Amino acid sequence: MTIREFKMPDVGEGLTEAEILKWYVQPGDTVTDGQVVCEVETAKAAVELPIPFDGVVHALLFEEGTTVDVGQVIISVQTGEAEAPAPAAAAVEAAPAAAEEAAPAARQPVLVGYGVSESSTKRRPRKTAPAPAVAAQNGTAAPAAAPAAPAAPAPLPAVPAQPGGERPLAKPPVRKLAKDLGIDLASVVPTGDGGVVTREDVHAAAAAAITPQAAVPAAAPAAAPAPVAAPVAVAAAPAADASARETRIPVKGVRKVTAQAMVGSAFTAPHVTEFITFDVTRTMKLVQELKADPDLAGLRINPLLLIAKAVLVAIRRNPDVNASWDEAAQEIVLKHYVNLGIAAATPRGLIVPNIKDAHAKTLGELSESLSSLVATARDGKTSPADMQNGTITITNVGVFGVDTGTPILNPGESAILAVGAIKLQPWVHKGKVKPRHVTTLALSFDHRLIDGELGSRFLADIAAVLEHPRRLITWS
Repeated sequence: MTIREFKMPDVGEGLTEAEILKWYVQPGDTVTDGQVVCEVETAKAAVELPIPFDGVVHALLFEEGTTVDVGQVIISVQTGEAEAPAPAAAAVEAAPAAAEEAAPAARQPVLVGYGVSESSTKRRPRKTAPAPAVAAQNGTAAPAAAPAAPAAPAPLPAVPAQPGGERPLAKPPVRKLAKDLGIDLASVVPTGDGGVVTREDVHAAAAAAITPQAAVPAAAPAAAPAPVAAPVAVAAAPAADASARETRIPVKGVRKVTAQAMVGSAFTAPHVTEFITFDVTRTMKLVQELKADPDLAGLRINPLLLIAKAVLVAIRRNPDVNASWDEAAQEIVLKHYVNLGIAAATPRGLIVPNIKDAHAKTLGELSESLSSLVATARDGKTSPADMQNGTITITNVGVFGVDTGTPILNPGESAILAVGAIKLQPWVHKGKVKPRHVTTLALSFDHRLIDGELGSRFLADIAAVLEHPRRLITWS
């Protein structure tokens, strides 16, 4: 029997970490090559990971909800294969360090985009941690050690053996923090899983260093146990204490990349936002007529569908709005296709998948694409490819009862249209005040690409189509 390790793969997006959302297997389960064993969320999308070999699950190295660096072992599997070099197989049980050295030769990338880089297989051997749970994390423990894995937190105080020679375990941001604060990581008591030094550990060490007692060598061991309990208490407080004044929520996955993208967009592209309020009563009547049309039976017909079509017609009349800015080449890139983005609110955060080549679709095809896009986003199955290469986006804030807003551009795109709530309001129609369906559109655009005149014409054309939807035909 051989224990093989499966590491968090790099799915080809240049990302460095992923969160384990759900395990589909448990220790003792039989797995086959290509079987999906877990679902993970990167900063862009949720992805299912297949195991690249057959065997029996030996251990799951991380719990659901844990963020794991690319290259870290997440699951170990007992296989019936005998490794080609017999001594290497024996070394797996006898010498953890030797196993990590020998394993890379036997591993080959078996999934497109899932290759394991050679450098990642030699990272941070944990040979100094005597605890069975820590050994199991390296995939080197005997099967009998697996039941001890849940007891991992107990042996943590033994990890300070690291100062004896091995490099302390810590992520690059934590190392930088320690350097900035003048803290020697070898002297920090780790509290993270597997003996990893956390930011809280560094701050605790820095706080201890400025107290009078910190200068006395004998006092350091006595003060050390306090930081171990502190992170647990802080993490547990929000859930257990209803009177807590603050709750801290880790920013990761989709929310993290969205935040970074919005900051980059807001401070890179000079935003201009224009508004227009108008009567969409005729469009609302057309929606009802289309719903009754047998040729469109089974399709989802709603105002957003006609708004999307109006945007496509307005782009055809004003093609220069469909562009992007190439900073490196100092060029404006005109797009002769429209990948129409639709902002979607999901439980994991805001994402903007886009309908590829929306300009070439009929009304029925556009309806099918919209329905598929929304359903996929809600299920959390939107792929990274579906969110790339967008040109212009629509965000429908009206579904929340909001009149309009000043949306921020999706990075790399030229414009974004916010659609407000459609409400019955008093409106002057044919010289008389009548109740009419009225809405407000807000268009934000990149002023490097779109000047005020072009942006105004584009927005006015969208409104004109929706005010008199026959223009869907006459302007096409």
